[in-house]
Parts: sequence; C-alpha cells; structure tokens
Amino acid sequence: MMFKKEELIIATGAEVLKDDGGNCRYTISTDTRTIKNGDIYLPLKGETFDGEKFIDKALEAGADAYFTTTDNIYDGAKFVLKVKDTKQAYIDIANYCRKKINPITVGITGSAGKTTTKELVYSVLKEKFNTQKTFSNHNNEIGFCQTVLGMNNDTQALIVEMGMRGLGEIEEISIPLEPDFAIITNCGSAHIGRLGSLDNIAKAKCEIAKGLKKSGTFIALNQDIIKKHLDFDGEKIFYSIDDVEIIDKAPSYSKFKYKNYIYELNVEGEYNIENSLSAIELGLKLGMDTELIANGLASYRPIEKRWEVEEIKGFKFINDSYNANPESMKASVKTFVELYKEPVVVLGDMGELGEDEDKYHFQVGEFLSSLNKQAMYLLVGKLAKNIGKPLENKGIKVEYFNNTQDVSCYIVENLDKSNTIFLKASRSMKFEEILNKIRG
Repeated sequence: MMFKKEELIIATGAEVLKDDGGNCRYTISTDTRTIKNGDIYLPLKGETFDGEKFIDKALEAGADAYFTTTDNIYDGAKFVLKVKDTKQAYIDIANYCRKKINPITVGITGSAGKTTTKELVYSVLKEKFNTQKTFSNHNNEIGFCQTVLGMNNDTQALIVEMGMRGLGEIEEISIPLEPDFAIITNCGSAHIGRLGSLDNIAKAKCEIAKGLKKSGTFIALNQDIIKKHLDFDGEKIFYSIDDVEIIDKAPSYSKFKYKNYIYELNVEGEYNIENSLSAIELGLKLGMDTELIANGLASYRPIEKRWEVEEIKGFKFINDSYNANPESMKASVKTFVELYKEPVVVLGDMGELGEDEDKYHFQVGEFLSSLNKQAMYLLVGKLAKNIGKPLENKGIKVEYFNNTQDVSCYIVENLDKSNTIFLKASRSMKFEEILNKIRG
C-alpha cells in the first residue's frame, strides 16, 4: 500500500527533518535487498542488527526517503522522518492502514494448530470475502505489519496469526489489530520452558483479547485454563471435538457432522476437525451459508511440512516435521497409527519444554503405548529416548538413533517399502535432512 507524506506523519507522529516538496506517495520497505525506486526505507533494529546502518545503501538502491531515530540527513534523500522507535513506527503505520481499509479482522493464536487454523479460516472466508492472511508462519509483530500493509484497498477480511515466545508479545499485535474476532486453538505446553507454567502460557495466549473489540466475539477450544485467564466480557463461543459426530475417517479425508450439517476435509485427524470448528463458528457469525462454509473447508490443503505426503525411492513418507510439542505429537501420531497399515513413526526431540523436558517426552511415550501395538518407533536424539521407555514396556518395537544420518541409513537398509513412514519433531531437529539423504 502507498502512503502520502501527511499520512506517514499522522500515523507515526514523526518529526520532519527534510522535505523537498512534491506530492509523493511512498511504499514502505524494510529491506535494502528488495527496495524499489521511490520507496521510503524504514530501518528496523534487533538484538543482532541495526537497519539504520544501511540507510545509505537504501538510498543507493533507489529509495527517495527514510525513517531515522537520529538527526542524520543523508545526501540524496528527498524526505526524512525522525521517530523514537522504528519498530513502533512500523506498527503505527500498520494500525493506520488497517483503520483506513477497515476490513473484518480476525486474530488467531494457540499452542498448536494456529497456522493450520489460519489456513482453514482463510479457506472459508475467501468463499465470500476478499481476504488477506498472514503469509506462512510470519506471526510476530513484523509479520503483522507485513500482512496489513499487503492488503489491497478492496480487502474485506484480514486474518492475522499471532505467535509468541513470552508474555506481552501477543498483546503487542492484538492492540493495533483491534480484532473483531479472536480465536485460541488450544493452550498446551509449547514454550513452557520459556514461560514456566501452563498458567503463564494461558495468560500469554489470552492477551489476544486485549485488543478485541467489545462488540467482538471470542472463539476458543473449550478448555478450563483458557476460561480461567480470559478477561473479556463480550460474546464467547467455545467448541470441542465432543460436539462433533465423526462419520468417516481415512487417509487424507475426514467427514463429520457439526450443528446438524455435514462437512468434509481433505486431511485426516480429529485435531484437524477440531481446528475447523473455529472456522465454521466464524463463518456462521459472519452470516455465511453452511454450504458455502462447507465448500471452503473442502478446498483446504495442508501447507508445507504439515502432513506432506511424498514418495521417495519407493518409500512413502508423511512429513509433519514443521514443529512439535507434546499435544501435537500425541494427536498426529494417534491419527497416523490409526489410519495406516504397517506404520513406522520417526520422532525427534521436542524443544523449549524447560526443566521437565524428560517428563514431557516420557508422557508422550505413555500415551502412544496405548495405541497401535504393531507400530514401529524410530527415535532420534537424546530427549526422544524418553519416549521409548514406556513403548518398550508394552512390547512395542523401538530403535534409537543419534542423528538424522543414522536413521536415514536404517530406513533404507531395513524397512519394507510397504511401510508408511511418519516424521515428527521440533524444527531444530531438521528432519527434512532425512528425506534429503534418502533422495541421495
């Protein structure tokens, strides 16, 4: 989106250090590598970088203007704005843009399934509205700004995914977004190593309601811990898989009835059905016909590294290794071993679980030990070994590996190509290397 000079000044409260005149309109750019002629450069700062050191590079690349926190004026600039904090200026501009276009706004967060839920919600809303969504998993405050500024003038619905690694981060997005609808997919143990307790995680997730309009609607999984920490007096909708009648389950397919209407998904798993309920509730609140909502859900396809099916040299893989926490690992493995014959489950370490990380891995193993006894488990990493103990106690076959190279060799040398192989671990385990090594 392009902004007049006056709009940038109003949005940020900036001091004008230089203005050569003219009725210029500017597109915001934060990256000197992709800057275009006539852009205004907004230099962001972080723990390990300072974009203000590259203002001269931005001007050389074609920028006409820039933001700064200093009084330095570089040659070649036609328009210079001084602000106290460039990241806050970025957020303020996004807030201004959101108000100007004024779409229906939807905020989504949760310990697991927030990106999938965002995609499900998008699949539904695009059936009726011109819809903009967070790209991939760009779910921090910078991603929020990029998402908002990526809107067209005719955008009718805006979907913003909100991630967090600590308290205060979701609030920082929710307040400038001012959502009409706020969705929490669930509250689980992801990031418990950083936040210290499930209560703190719930507090952080419930920050999504800080900016929620009083006339808005809060939609969430029916969990007591969410209700305990939610501070919102407006309309609340809670859903659960218990509200669903499952009609059919198969690989890459789910059919279920919810509120007397039948829906279909081109993905498996009760957790995906549960995630879709928030999209259904949102569609109903926006006056969409159930048939239109159903069409949207049926059009959903999983994104990269989320239940991605691939055949490599005769081996069938299901790659769900984008990320992992105890709740998502239990849910996805349960779905896999229920639906596939001769299942082989490759699991790796789960990160950011704090001082009780061994216990959380062991609890996953306890849960999995009650499922399909014919499944084989290949466990990669130091922490993943804890998953194997309760499995072995139930007589389930388990093999242990130190790294992706070793487990790749084992798969090629020992597995039958009738097996279907499931991959799940935290991103830090780099499970894509397993597929790359087998490809050769």
